[in-house]
Amino acid sequence: MDQQGIVSTDWLANALQKESSSIRLFDATFHLIDKTRDANQECKDEHISGAQFFDITRIADTTSALPNTVPSADTFEEAVRSLGVNADHTIIAYDRYGLMSAARVWWLFRYFGHNNVAILDGGLPKWLAEGRSVDDDKVEYPKGNFTANVQSELLYSAVQVHDIVTGSGPIIVDARGAGRFAGHSPEPREGLRAGHIPGSVNLPYNQLLNNDHTFKSAEQIKVAFNDAGVNPHEPIVTSCGSGVTACILALGLAQLGEHQTPIFDGSWTEWGLNESLPIATL
Repeated sequence: MDQQGIVSTDWLANALQKESSSIRLFDATFHLIDKTRDANQECKDEHISGAQFFDITRIADTTSALPNTVPSADTFEEAVRSLGVNADHTIIAYDRYGLMSAARVWWLFRYFGHNNVAILDGGLPKWLAEGRSVDDDKVEYPKGNFTANVQSELLYSAVQVHDIVTGSGPIIVDARGAGRFAGHSPEPREGLRAGHIPGSVNLPYNQLLNNDHTFKSAEQIKVAFNDAGVNPHEPIVTSCGSGVTACILALGLAQLGEHQTPIFDGSWTEWGLNESLPIATL
């Protein structure tokens, strides 16, 4: 497996043929805009062989007013054990957009101390475009023995981000689209102010992806960060709307050898809702 956190469709097809028992495969699709779609049911109806649904909205702190909030170690541990995850499993995540929410699973496993995790480059669309098989078989595994080991340095709170804004610290890089960052486009969630965290830099996550939603080369990723005015080898915290696509930026930085990039978990949803926190627009 690519230690940078990405595997190809060829790699996965070969691995499922030779060593499927050592892999836990997850469809991590998250529909932000079209709430009429049921990602869990879609996974049941059509998935890569052996894949289970990983619900980032439920494997979360469901007591939080914020969406997709990182769960406690106990909650995560119990959830992934129930999905049959052992400490020695290779975790592969994909989604139906090519790459959007699967990177959140990559980040969550790493936050809870499991580095043997990757996303499928190009996701389900690339797999299907290549004529590879899917099925609707019911998937169940014995309860696993995964143990969570929190890597707290991979997560930033609003308090820590505010300390950057009012003082100094890592560069905050925002993965949202340029219109939302500038404050010109509406937010997909009600009640959020428009704009961005003062001093933050915009790098829309799709600028790290090719048209088929596979990752660009390491050199192209470096150019994208440089074009945004960011040295990718300086300390960075990534942010987005709700802590999902921020993980794509962190995964992009891993392609450049930067494996410890934290994300601001509450991201713009937390910041934009809090009237006491400053905002900027363009």
